[in-house]
Amino acid sequence: MTTQPPALLIAGHGTRDEAGAEAFRDFVKELGRRHPELPVAGGFIELSPPPLGEAVTELVERGVRRFAAVPLMLVSAGHAKGDIPAALAREKERHPGVTYTYGRPLGPHPALLRVLERRLDDALAGTPREDVTVLLVGRGSTDPDANAEVCKAARLLWEGRGYAGVETAFVSLAAPDVPSGLDRVARLGARRVVVLPYFLFTGILPDRVRRQTEEWAAAHPEVEVRSADVIGPEPELLDLVMERYAEAVAGDLRMNCDSCVYRIALPGFEDKVGLPQQPHFHPDDDGHDGHGHGHGHHHGGHAHSHAH
Repeated sequence: MTTQPPALLIAGHGTRDEAGAEAFRDFVKELGRRHPELPVAGGFIELSPPPLGEAVTELVERGVRRFAAVPLMLVSAGHAKGDIPAALAREKERHPGVTYTYGRPLGPHPALLRVLERRLDDALAGTPREDVTVLLVGRGSTDPDANAEVCKAARLLWEGRGYAGVETAFVSLAAPDVPSGLDRVARLGARRVVVLPYFLFTGILPDRVRRQTEEWAAAHPEVEVRSADVIGPEPELLDLVMERYAEAVAGDLRMNCDSCVYRIALPGFEDKVGLPQQPHFHPDDDGHDGHGHGHGHHHGGHAHSHAH
């Protein structure tokens, strides 16, 4: 009986942009090169080859019976929540005897926040952070939870890094769009803005973000506007995919501990890592005994959420 580790299946959105599709395929190849011990394959839900089903077939033909699927996506929107699970269920019917586990999306992991910070530094070229407002631009979705994840990434990027502010916009399906987002930061008094695309690879949507940014900047010469680059196939991204793979294999699908100050050293909150969680009391809330320990129990939730 061999103890072959489960194969790694990478699931991508798909894009009409050939460079973007090629970036994904190159990324999958690089993962395979880095992990010769694992069969690795990748495919798309829509728009570009190879389709996800073809990637599964390729793995099955290589003798794979178990795999872990990781969505190469920053947020869990319709694709990660519905389309990929549906596609995987279909493949399971098509290939009897195959089993799989499904990992979670990538963001907003501290490793990705570090890459975003580098992208901002590149664009700032020495301009002090406290003079700069960042506009983080997500894909945009009809799923409010997915859009909220982009806001969460923006907040985590802002915490402890010294930017004047980090605001959010979306390139499709959700407001504010890029021009409205830029209008908003200008109304907030921003005079120096960096537009940061919250995208893994180059593609039609990041190109649209850049174009709309340039059009807005041309019409508003009083605001200095720069564009930052997409995340790209950085070592952090390769490592993070393997972290998501390991979680999926172990069945370790946690709550949002990636961005928890008690677990991860976030800038400015390093002293909180590993702190034991105590129920904390709010004397002002207590309408009963006046001593402040009547209602502490309902705050004990911290203990279970961080007891890893």
